Amino acid sequence: MTQNPQLTMALSKGRIFEETLPLLEQAGIVVTEHPEQSRKLILPTSRDDLRILIVRASDVPTYVQYGAADFGIAGKDVLYEYSKEHPGGLYQPIDLNIARCRLAVAVRDGFDYEAAVRQGARLRVATKYVNVAREHFARKGVYVDIIKLYGSMELAPLVGLADAIVDVVSTGGTLRANGLVAVEDVMPVSSRLIVNQAALKTRAAVLQPILDAFEHATPSQG
Repeated sequence: MTQNPQLTMALSKGRIFEETLPLLEQAGIVVTEHPEQSRKLILPTSRDDLRILIVRASDVPTYVQYGAADFGIAGKDVLYEYSKEHPGGLYQPIDLNIARCRLAVAVRDGFDYEAAVRQGARLRVATKYVNVAREHFARKGVYVDIIKLYGSMELAPLVGLADAIVDVVSTGGTLRANGLVAVEDVMPVSSRLIVNQAALKTRAAVLQPILDAFEHATPSQG
């Protein structure tokens, strides 16, 4: 693969992008176009040697591991699932403490989750976080059938596809709007800086100062 002279960073639209901008600015980097106002998927920055790739959140680890991006930012939820299928492929040096939320179990309002668990019922659980969900319920000794969905998770309990979902919860507003309630936390989630291991070795002179700047700009966990 031909070495690209530029550094490439992979980011996803939305909350992670918005909360990364101040960290980039503290590192002296300004993204000169915004993905919500531009159709471009490769965005320039104020540094000639750095560009931003806009990709799906779940694809960020793939772009970084296979060298299409030198580094990127992804949520712990995405990284956990990815690492189960691609162990050891990414270096994760910094928890940036941004885009914080949690993975939680949610059910239809009125469904007695505790009773179902206590009675040993076999639950159907819809989620895109298959590995996280399977391990969570295994630790509890709860038998589950996992149904993999990629979106509109809240619909599953409402139409009888599943008894529960495991999904990202931030404010809980989407759950409430759809008549669901969170009944159990699975894991806290924040976004992490991830780095291609080869790039860290071969391009350390240009990459490490950016990583250091991110570490110094990262908000403390509170």
